[in-house]
Amino acid sequence: MINDIIEKVELHKRRAKCALGEIKNWTSLNGDIFEDFEKIKTVDTFIYRFIKLQDMMGDKLFKVFLSEIGEYKDNMSLVDVLDKLEKFEIIEDAYSWMEYRALRNKLTHEYPNSEEDVIEGIVLAMDAFEKIETLLEKIIQYKNTKSKFQKRL
Repeated sequence: MINDIIEKVELHKRRAKCALGEIKNWTSLNGDIFEDFEKIKTVDTFIYRFIKLQDMMGDKLFKVFLSEIGEYKDNMSLVDVLDKLEKFEIIEDAYSWMEYRALRNKLTHEYPNSEEDVIEGIVLAMDAFEKIETLLEKIIQYKNTKSKFQKRL
């Protein structure tokens, strides 16, 4: 089960990373991107995949991961899940993930009217993406090195 979820998460990560690579190659991230349809498509792809990545990790991967190591209970809130992940040093702190979730919520709504707000959201998502990518690698590494996981898979 966890392998299936990781596979789907990895798909969103790879596609977001590809779009992110294109964005990083632009000479600047400013209002001019809204005049170029190819850049708009790239930004849309990145935002969509960032949202899907964050959703799948927060809604599925974290719970399945904790369940696999015997640390998940059905009545756990997201904060409880994040606290457990912090205990296992998967995430640095629960508050950071809540910030990523707030950013995700902001990005899910149509772009704000202000180009500066959109660009700020993109920049924040770019930074958050790299941290989420690291977090995913920690889960995969933990899964691959812990004997309890190996027995269950």
